[in-house]
Amino acid sequence: MDIRKFTFKTLGTFFYIGYLPFIPGTFASIAGVFLFYLIKDNSVTHILFTLTLIILGFLVAGKAEEIFQRKDARCIVIDEVAGMLLSLTFIQHDLKLVIIAFIIFRILDALKPYPAGPLQNLKGSLGIMSDDIIAGLYTNIILQVVLRLVSFRAS
Repeated sequence: MDIRKFTFKTLGTFFYIGYLPFIPGTFASIAGVFLFYLIKDNSVTHILFTLTLIILGFLVAGKAEEIFQRKDARCIVIDEVAGMLLSLTFIQHDLKLVIIAFIIFRILDALKPYPAGPLQNLKGSLGIMSDDIIAGLYTNIILQVVLRLVSFRAS
């Protein structure tokens, strides 16, 4: 097997999570939550790891799509992992908040709010990665606003 293809498949499917027969994107998001708990105690590590995963996603997702010969093949899930980590950036390590972030992220990933829908139609890595990055950003913004409103009301 060609090492480049092996690498693109391995990273694009996020170490074969994408091959799961049932809801691979959801399982990849759960993998993002597990990664969050591994790096949650260091904000700098979280940010660097998330950015690295996003960049890596842009580098491999389009190539993985070519290998699988299918537009945004459902087995390519590095985008869900990156989006989930992005949604948890600067969020407290409270399990309830993480679960809420997971639910919001999965809903927004499914609904594809503007501009995620149109961007998803782009070819290659940009089309694969952009909708999950937007879902992650929107999830994070929603949580930040809600947490500040709750904090403001409590004071």
